[in-house]
Amino acid sequence: MLAIIQSASLIGVEGRSVRVEVHVGNGLPSFTMVGLPDASCREARDRVRAAVLSSEYQWPMRRVTVNLAPSGFPKMGTSLDLAIAVGMLQAGGDVPAEACESSAFLGEVGLDGSLRSVRGMVPLVAALRTRVRCVVVPAAGHAEASLVPGVEVRCAPDLSTVVRALRGETPWPDPPEPPAHEPEPEPDLIDVRGQPVAREVLEIAAAGGHHLLLAGPPGAGKTLLAGRLPGLLPDLDDDQALEVTSIHSAAGAPVEGRLIRRPPFRAPHHNASTVSLIGGGTAAMRPGEISLAHRGVLFADELGEFAPSVLDALRQPIEEGRVRIARARGTATYPARFQFVAATNPCPCGPEPTGCRCSEAGLARYRRRLSGPLLDRFDLRLHVGAPDASSLLGHADGEPSAVVARRVVVARRLGADRGHGLNATLRSKDLDEVAPLARPASRMLEHLVRSGKLTGRGVERIRRVARTIADLAGHAGILDEGHVATAVAVRVPTRGDTAVAS
Repeated sequence: MLAIIQSASLIGVEGRSVRVEVHVGNGLPSFTMVGLPDASCREARDRVRAAVLSSEYQWPMRRVTVNLAPSGFPKMGTSLDLAIAVGMLQAGGDVPAEACESSAFLGEVGLDGSLRSVRGMVPLVAALRTRVRCVVVPAAGHAEASLVPGVEVRCAPDLSTVVRALRGETPWPDPPEPPAHEPEPEPDLIDVRGQPVAREVLEIAAAGGHHLLLAGPPGAGKTLLAGRLPGLLPDLDDDQALEVTSIHSAAGAPVEGRLIRRPPFRAPHHNASTVSLIGGGTAAMRPGEISLAHRGVLFADELGEFAPSVLDALRQPIEEGRVRIARARGTATYPARFQFVAATNPCPCGPEPTGCRCSEAGLARYRRRLSGPLLDRFDLRLHVGAPDASSLLGHADGEPSAVVARRVVVARRLGADRGHGLNATLRSKDLDEVAPLARPASRMLEHLVRSGKLTGRGVERIRRVARTIADLAGHAGILDEGHVATAVAVRVPTRGDTAVAS
């Protein structure tokens, strides 16, 4: 007997459909699985056998061969367990073949026949929605699987329930109620006091999606400012929300049965390894922090304390918006279109109120951690000074996040109407059309290039920032000298940093 069951396996953050072919034939009793299964996938043999027997069905004492097609990519994890179990029961005559023709099966089986949800339910279901009419998943994974539009999702708590429903003996169980979830309020910009310039720069960063470097002494408010940036960003649209939710689902992060509508905020510790930041590391090739920050903010506090090799690994994803992981058994490409915000001190000691106590060698070593090419990728660089006592102890002197966020939405809509998306992602060939320069502004940039303070990349980044500044001011025409001068002013060397604006 031959049974063919549809399922899917996870590669990185992408689900790939798998056809589980189960053949039961004459020969000595054995169980062989082919099609590049990894160790956890091969162990399905023992899990499925125990689950079938615990559910009071017969295990065939014949030669069993399971083929996971196509065989060109490795199959990882336990998502194929339920499909293998249903295929075994169909080949043995316990499940009618016509009941499985337009269905796919996802989930891990326990030794007692219970069904358990698996990591990456959203991308797994998304890989099957064009191939089948419905997908059967464990009850615990129903809320997450139902986030994918265009496919019917059924659930069951155990293997016996699946078999009875496929036979038509009982209806499919009702899905469990999703857990109640109250979103936590985002930090508000009104909490920032005595930093009017920093607030304005934060608004520019939010409106254009620009990368931001904040430098200054401890306690000046750098971390406070960075934590308020997500509250200025608009909600994700349907496609973006499904994309971000798929990444978090593939990483095993809690999704809680609803699409992620708010831009994510990730703040890895400065001792994070390259693998934890970029992704990969094992045969499963899980996404890293930069992919979990996709469509949101990646915040690196104490930037100078990160290992130089870790920081330099960010350079290519910042430019391309994706990261490619290559391993001996396969490759994976993860989306990584994030907004990079970093905070750093002028020197390792702070400096203290009495002044810097670092040696010249220590300062040089500290500054070498931030390479020129990495600093070059920050569109905005701002020195955040300590606020005065009167502003800290007085009443709130700024606007709340909701007011600033409305201006950000208007500015972003101008970019969307031009058909080029965020200003930070404008291509070089589009700058003359989107960000044309008035003659005085062009002469200013020409002078900076001739004096060695700007490179070609720096000129392009300043034009992108100037376009955002003009959009916030409601100016849709040619960029004048004031727009460019403001953009230049927030791309100068930070205090205590030897790098020049580039």
